[in-house]
Amino acid sequence: MNPEPEIRRLIELMPASGRMLTKIVSKPQQTTVIESPLPQPWSRERPIYINFDLWRRLPKPQRDLLLLRTVCWLISIKWFKPDLYQGVAAAGLLGGIIELAQGDAVGIVVATGLAAIAGTQIWRSSRSSQSELNADENAIKVATRRGYDDIEAAQHLLAAIESVVQIEGRYGLNFTELIRSQNLKAIAGLSSVGVPDTLKQE
Repeated sequence: MNPEPEIRRLIELMPASGRMLTKIVSKPQQTTVIESPLPQPWSRERPIYINFDLWRRLPKPQRDLLLLRTVCWLISIKWFKPDLYQGVAAAGLLGGIIELAQGDAVGIVVATGLAAIAGTQIWRSSRSSQSELNADENAIKVATRRGYDDIEAAQHLLAAIESVVQIEGRYGLNFTELIRSQNLKAIAGLSSVGVPDTLKQE
């Protein structure tokens, strides 16, 4: 597959916020179909790495939903939104700078420790089951504005999760993928059992 026409098509598929924040990068050496690292707070672009040799083995609707899901996950990560952990992280960094200027070693350790703890919590929340489920559901919403209906979009995303496991030569779905699959089955009307709230917090 020639990456350039597909990249242009995928950019058109994205919501406007995704076009501004993300960048699709061809990465033929990676063993995964699509990958996107947790974006750094100072990074302006959020890269989405795709191995197009593997990508072409997916049907177009599965590619669409997989890309939209990745974009929705990336744009949901907000390092600087005003909430408790961002506030603690900012206060810790600011305190660390002040203590550094004053040469207070204990103050530096405490302030930077607070910032590190808050940063870890932000990282964990971005990788929680709930954030993964939210990304799936937001991708389905975007897909409905691109000509899919919600049941069809959920089915394509569910099939994409299973296809990726086979293409990457893995032995089965991981824990998060199992939860996502169950939630997508409920959305698609393939199961009457949703995901319990206790699992969404994992």
